[in-house]
Amino acid sequence: MNHFDQTTDRFNTQSVKWDYTEEIFGIKDVLPMWVADMDFKAPKEVIAALAERASHGIFGYTSAGFGAKKAVQNWMEKRHSWNITQESIVFSSGVVTALSMAIQSLTDPGDSVLIQSPVYHPFFDMTEKNNRTIINNQLKLVQGNYEIDFADLEEKLSDPAVKLMLLCNPHNPGGRVWSSDELKKLGELCAAHHVIVVSDEIHSDLMLFGHKHVPFASISKELADLSITCMAPSKTFNLAGLQSSAIIIPNKDLRTKYEDYQKRQGFFTLNTFGITGMEAAYTYGAPWLEELTAYLEGNVNTVTSFISEKLPELKVIQPDSTYLVWIDCRSLSKTDAELKGLLLEKGRLALEEGTKYGPGGEGFVRMNIGCPRSVVLDGLTRLEKAFS
Repeated sequence: MNHFDQTTDRFNTQSVKWDYTEEIFGIKDVLPMWVADMDFKAPKEVIAALAERASHGIFGYTSAGFGAKKAVQNWMEKRHSWNITQESIVFSSGVVTALSMAIQSLTDPGDSVLIQSPVYHPFFDMTEKNNRTIINNQLKLVQGNYEIDFADLEEKLSDPAVKLMLLCNPHNPGGRVWSSDELKKLGELCAAHHVIVVSDEIHSDLMLFGHKHVPFASISKELADLSITCMAPSKTFNLAGLQSSAIIIPNKDLRTKYEDYQKRQGFFTLNTFGITGMEAAYTYGAPWLEELTAYLEGNVNTVTSFISEKLPELKVIQPDSTYLVWIDCRSLSKTDAELKGLLLEKGRLALEEGTKYGPGGEGFVRMNIGCPRSVVLDGLTRLEKAFS
């Protein structure tokens, strides 16, 4: 039996997915396959490191210093062929926090921030809550594959009010891995119009079916100098609750502005267990990740085959990465409210609704398949029941 097939009871662990779905969705007894964390235990080396740290018994002020930075540096080199300096690494409690810090430190109220919908909803939230204007370069879905509308992108970037772009690399919810050529073209347009790129690369380790992640900042020194890259072990190793992220800012001026703003907000360092977990994951987690990737590929194939056979009117957007599956339900000719109602009331299944991801998300749902295959099959059976 594959250890990823083992189910673990997550109730009464303050789990957003398992303990709060009823409160969030307003309905009992539904299977939660919405929020993006996995139902797999972290690598045993990470668990052991956390247990050892806990057994020490003293939890005074801690600093994320040389060990954590070295682990991040080594991981980027070995995993993504990206050579970074330890000096370029700063820490954040989370990628969403870092997005907000970047927006606040590098733009002014009233400035515009460019995003590419449909996309991870905090891109909208952090822009709007900080009184910046959203400029949307909507992605094009071409034969089941998302593409960048470069003509529209260039037009939008030419607006002098656009100071910063939030890039989702790899893409969430579509799972698209952007190619080096696409990223280079995007970066050159941003450079030409003096637009800073904040690249959310939190899913970059979860490459499926032989795809390879290209860090935006690794393409050239010019693009590195206009970039902030947000990484974390949270999606890769299921450590979101430890709240630790690595933010890579090669340009000293941008890094100083970012760190100064962090300090003004009272940020000191990561928590003790966040530091320990990050260092252990990036140091020892690669073999576990290889096993996970193979298992996730099996889950994707299970979803694709099931929907093709049982629900052929739906279309799966084949993910290049992540444990999230973006499903096109538009042929059902239902409103988004109707889709949600059928899923919850008839299927007893909680998925993320597509409208959450902005223009272009209408008629889609997102399913989290980072769970044992038995749970995936249960979810698919509920999906069939909802739409039968």
